[in-house]
Amino acid sequence: MAASMLCRRTAVLCRSLTGISSPKTVLSASCRNGLLLQTASYNPRPLKLNLREPYIPDKDSEETPEWQKTARYDRKLFGRYGSASGVDPASLWPSHEELDKIIAEENEWHPPLEVMQKNIEAREKLETEKRLAKEKIIAANMAKMPKMIADWHREKHESKRKLKEEKAQRTRLLAEARERFGFAVDPRSPKFLEMVAEIEKEEKKKKKLMKRRLKEEQAAAPVTPPAAAAS
Repeated sequence: MAASMLCRRTAVLCRSLTGISSPKTVLSASCRNGLLLQTASYNPRPLKLNLREPYIPDKDSEETPEWQKTARYDRKLFGRYGSASGVDPASLWPSHEELDKIIAEENEWHPPLEVMQKNIEAREKLETEKRLAKEKIIAANMAKMPKMIADWHREKHESKRKLKEEKAQRTRLLAEARERFGFAVDPRSPKFLEMVAEIEKEEKKKKKLMKRRLKEEQAAAPVTPPAAAAS
């Protein structure tokens, strides 16, 4: 029974393969009412391939593309078809200029091991020198840091003192202007500016007079001899 079932399955498989491999396949489909019958067939034509004669472009023809007239394409033809391409092998070698360019590129991108080691040593030396110089600058700045901080505190204290003095002087000038004019004066008014200029002029005269008196006192003071001063 098992043998007969295996024979039947083999026969069905053979009929299916025969139907698939046939050159024409007929597909019939009928509608629900059974009135429409469709038949489709496909018979492809074989491609015409000329594998015996290679395609060699005519470089003298205007219809040949420019990229098929280059030495690169000749190398491709000779590599594919050999002597059947009609390309002279001697023409495929690079010229002296091309050889010099290839050697220069080889030396630039693939230098010898000794050159690579020297380049690495030079680069490491340069990086070390840059690092040491940077560390030297940082050390010098750190040594100056206490003085810079002290100068900053002194400048800050000096600016606060000047601001306080300017504020006190402005208050004094406003009070003096009120006493002189009998009313509050705008600090931007011409009267106030004129009064300030006058006061500054008087203060300059007083400072000049004080310097003159100091010089006169120093000139009139008796000069003590060195021996008397030592005794």
